[in-house]
Amino acid sequence: MNRIRVLVVDDSALIRKVLTEIIGAQHDMEVVGTAPNPVHALEKIEALRPHVLTLDVEMPVMNGLDFLESLMRTRPMPVLMVSSLTERGGELTLRALELGAVDFVTKPRLGIENGMRDYAADICARLRAAAAARVGVRSSVPRPAPRLGGPAFVSSEKLIVVGASTGGTEAIRELLAGMPPDSPGILIVQHMPAQFTPSFAARLDRSCALTVREAAGGERILPGHAFVAPGHSHLLLRRDGSNYVTALSDAEPVNRHRPSVDVLFHSAAQLAGANAAGVILTGMGRDGAAGMAAMHQAGARTYAQNEDTCVVYGMPREAVAAGGVDQVLPLHEIAPRLLQHIRSGQRLRI
Repeated sequence: MNRIRVLVVDDSALIRKVLTEIIGAQHDMEVVGTAPNPVHALEKIEALRPHVLTLDVEMPVMNGLDFLESLMRTRPMPVLMVSSLTERGGELTLRALELGAVDFVTKPRLGIENGMRDYAADICARLRAAAAARVGVRSSVPRPAPRLGGPAFVSSEKLIVVGASTGGTEAIRELLAGMPPDSPGILIVQHMPAQFTPSFAARLDRSCALTVREAAGGERILPGHAFVAPGHSHLLLRRDGSNYVTALSDAEPVNRHRPSVDVLFHSAAQLAGANAAGVILTGMGRDGAAGMAAMHQAGARTYAQNEDTCVVYGMPREAVAAGGVDQVLPLHEIAPRLLQHIRSGQRLRI
């Protein structure tokens, strides 16, 4: 098996050294070169032909976003962004994902042995996923669907739950862009650090007809509203009398994640049953597979993104293998099928 060839691009000599040591310790990957800025990186890309690039978001000479945009036009390749844990870092990273970066990691926290060990495992898993990812899988964002109309559809009794990981920021943006302003309430889990989820929710709010907010816990889930799980807590569905409301939990990670898709899906299965619809999108790992199977058994309609439109076909594949998926669809077809199901007013399994 060929080793994954990685080019590390960062203006910090210390970060270049740390990443080189982490990646070089793996049996299946190697650092073929490093570069302190994008100008040098271009030369190294042509000479070394790496499979994956790690790219700092903020650098001198040419910033990472300008370089990424140019690279994706002229020589598309898997790029893993390395971002600082700041509000500005989060905004820039989300823009990088829009431009075509596969995924991101945050800057390593140096000097903490256990933290570095966890960081090494995380970045190497993301590099492996990036090396196998479909670069340039970006659909045009659809126009919002027309209003569902009629009192039967504007009901807090119906809701949609969505889970995603690698590649999910753009997939979720496309899904929500196809939903009308009176669609059922939506709960979303995207694997992402806590410092980034407020920016992610705000970006979604600007790009679709729904009102999108980071969940704080206790919000009533109303039509036309979507709630993103904060990066520090599980997001769950709860009942408050006859209403559905959001709830947050700081319980232990599930499938190594908090927030976890499985936690959200299991709560939807238990409390909403056939009134819910579940969607699992691009991502690595198996988070959400067991929860979607529970939703399916409870009578919910369930959808998975197909392999051709996924950046990483991991989570959808596992959900299908677990027997919990009703339909496997290209990303651009999921919103129309959801709306068709909602308009029908039918519960397929009760």
